[in-house]
Amino acid sequence: MTCTGMNMKSSSTVFREKIQFGKVERCINMGRRPVRFILSTLFIATIFSIFLLYSPNPVYLMSKQGLEQQASSPMQGHKSHQKRESCDLSKGHWVRESRGSFFYTNSSCATIPESKNCFKQGRMDMDFLNWRWKPDQCDLPPFNAKTFLQIVQGKTMAFIGDSVARNHMESLLCLLSQEEIPEDIYKDSEDRFRTWYFPHSNFTLKVLWTKFLIEGEERMINGTASGIYDLQLDKVDDGWAKHLPGLDYAIVSAGHWFFRVLYLHEGDNAEECIYCNEPNVTGHNVEFAVQMSFQATFNYINDCKNCSGLVTLLRTFAPAHFENGGWSTGGYCNRTGPFNETHVIDLESSEWKVRSAQIEEIERARKIAGKNQGKRFGVLDVTRAMLMRPDGHPGEHYGEKWQGGAKDCVHWCMPGPVDTWSEIFMAVLRKEAGLSSL
Repeated sequence: MTCTGMNMKSSSTVFREKIQFGKVERCINMGRRPVRFILSTLFIATIFSIFLLYSPNPVYLMSKQGLEQQASSPMQGHKSHQKRESCDLSKGHWVRESRGSFFYTNSSCATIPESKNCFKQGRMDMDFLNWRWKPDQCDLPPFNAKTFLQIVQGKTMAFIGDSVARNHMESLLCLLSQEEIPEDIYKDSEDRFRTWYFPHSNFTLKVLWTKFLIEGEERMINGTASGIYDLQLDKVDDGWAKHLPGLDYAIVSAGHWFFRVLYLHEGDNAEECIYCNEPNVTGHNVEFAVQMSFQATFNYINDCKNCSGLVTLLRTFAPAHFENGGWSTGGYCNRTGPFNETHVIDLESSEWKVRSAQIEEIERARKIAGKNQGKRFGVLDVTRAMLMRPDGHPGEHYGEKWQGGAKDCVHWCMPGPVDTWSEIFMAVLRKEAGLSSL
């Protein structure tokens, strides 16, 4: 007679681990003498007890069905839950990972805009693709288009913000198009408002363009645009606001347009400004105007009567990487790899202060939202990760030779580090949907 021992088989999926222990089969040659039976039984029991004692995850010694029940229970695995909750996706570093092929290419995604199609515009180095964002306390799963579309099935999502918000939407569009080809169903005359529809998933994806989120009007001097704006801190831009009812997800971002001369107005208050340096006008830093803009935006969303159940996600500021100048002063960005781990985040930089102002306002909005119509607020915190990626911009490879040969060190190549935003986005969405998360 033969005896089959204990068999343990482990398998892992992209988003969670499931440990399944096989059945323990015992086969004892009992013979005629009871002593032999007793000794054999004691031996097997001892071995099994030792295995339980030293198992790396003894609290998970249960069937696959039991694990699935545990995942759906509000009291699911306390230790595992604590680990996921403690994982801050925004804190980490870039690790080299040779991908062979990326999520998409300029041949597999037909919607890459010319200005971000860096390879088509002549960029030769490809090593900037071979990096993965690694949070300090966990792993960030790669983007899964099929799962994303399942989560948002039947929903409407809008990216609200400037051209960098559109850059994020365009990256997501390419990622999703590898699973389902979308239909381009709307474009306004200036191509600032755009709508795509995924028929199989019944999912609608929009971009709603706005410079400041709040009302802003450019001053004209002698009939010429001056680049100077008057902002109304207490009034949101109706261009996006009128589309808010009917949305299930709103991804809000802004920041780059605030780095210019701005005059700030609120009700009947005296005029204040950014970068104006006028003796009789109160001056503020950029982050003040950003904070007031997001405060007005989140107040409007919380007060929206026809926006029940809306999930609003803040995508934090993604910095530019100009060196030796700016847009119009010869600045460039020609690096081919990320900053290494010794690069220290400057907590006094304008970019980081803008991010902090945004976080402060989303936290305030989240506290208020608990009282109103089930609205929820979350964060896609990409600032720290993108501060370390000076190599991800088009630079001179963006196909628009204007402003005296200016380089684009604001937007992001596609494919490129910008696709990581959607990996973080998906992790946050899974949590919002009540699925297992990091």
